[in-house]
Amino acid sequence: MAVPRVAAAVPPAQRLSGVSYSIRRVAVEGKKVEAAGQRVHWLNTGDPVAFGFNTPAHMIEAVLKSLRDGENGYGPSSGLLEAREAIAGENSSRGWPISADRVVLTSGSSEGIDFALTALADPGDEVLLPLPTYPLYTAVARKIGARDVYYHADSKNGWLPDAGEIRRLITPRTKALLVNDPNNPTGAVYPQSLRRDLLNIVDQHGLTMIADEIYQDVPYDGPIAPIGALDTDAPIISLSGLSKGYLAPGWRTGWMAMGGGDRLKDVLAAVTRLAEGRLCSTVPMQRAIAPALTGDRSHQPAFRAALRERAEIVHKRANATPNMTSTMPKAAFYAMPRVTLPAGKTDEQYVLALVRAVGVLCVHGSGFGMNPRDGYFRMVFLAPPAQLNEIWDLIGDFNKTFLA
Repeated sequence: MAVPRVAAAVPPAQRLSGVSYSIRRVAVEGKKVEAAGQRVHWLNTGDPVAFGFNTPAHMIEAVLKSLRDGENGYGPSSGLLEAREAIAGENSSRGWPISADRVVLTSGSSEGIDFALTALADPGDEVLLPLPTYPLYTAVARKIGARDVYYHADSKNGWLPDAGEIRRLITPRTKALLVNDPNNPTGAVYPQSLRRDLLNIVDQHGLTMIADEIYQDVPYDGPIAPIGALDTDAPIISLSGLSKGYLAPGWRTGWMAMGGGDRLKDVLAAVTRLAEGRLCSTVPMQRAIAPALTGDRSHQPAFRAALRERAEIVHKRANATPNMTSTMPKAAFYAMPRVTLPAGKTDEQYVLALVRAVGVLCVHGSGFGMNPRDGYFRMVFLAPPAQLNEIWDLIGDFNKTFLA
């Protein structure tokens, strides 16, 4: 006898209703445009390798050696000791003394964000996030049932947040302050005075700082120290990895380093349990960490110089385009231009029309939490200078029609 089958669609968990990742979502439209035969300039994802910046050879050789040596099984949940010691040594050399037992390897810094927020916040707790924000922060907060509370960065002030506003947002339910410096999506670098103010806020209110420092090697004026170097006892969870400054985003090799001494010992234990639950980070790629951090970094000055050149092109062309302004980035490979939208139009409508008309794919500012009427969009500027100028010619031509 046939068993009756329930035909209704299975609903996903309600807590995921607010989870969205616009950086990847806009790519669907780009693929449609490309399938129709039009060239697409993919400026939505910050992947240096996709634009011809190559992973250093000595890092690749370390991974190949690991594979040839048969390191294809599980590794320690917290990561290989060699890798953790190299990360501890790197932070210590930059003024933030950390021991290897305070380091946990992760599948990219993205998993580190997940681990940190999961270990710190219960449902209903509040987490202070920057605005514009990186969409993964919001997604993880909502996944775990925490409340995302935003502090604003001001484009007229170099995309810097206001420490006073952050203080006013703190409530008894606030558990963590997430700081992304150098910043994605704006390219801002925080001055030391602001960094000290943020550390004071954390200390005075009993919070934990989650410091997303994945771009610390790519400020145009040279690498910056971890924020923990300003207060070696501060309760900080620092996140970094090989994706950006070491040009290996697809390896998903990241790490967490935890300060705060005994104040964060229970949080470290919780993170360790989470790491044990997912077994381990990819082992062969971990073998590249020590060579990356202790070996040849000659690619970095050239990479930073290339980024500065591209940033200057974008800054000049955006501000020379009618009805558009942009703030000069100081790090990484992102800019957040602002276009004056026609009445009734949104930033998402603008970026979708842009890719459909001329094949330039960016990400709308509301994908980073901005007001959709404000007209911000994020552009990845890793393309060669000649291509960037071609792209801005296309944007200028498109704007004449869209903004008319």
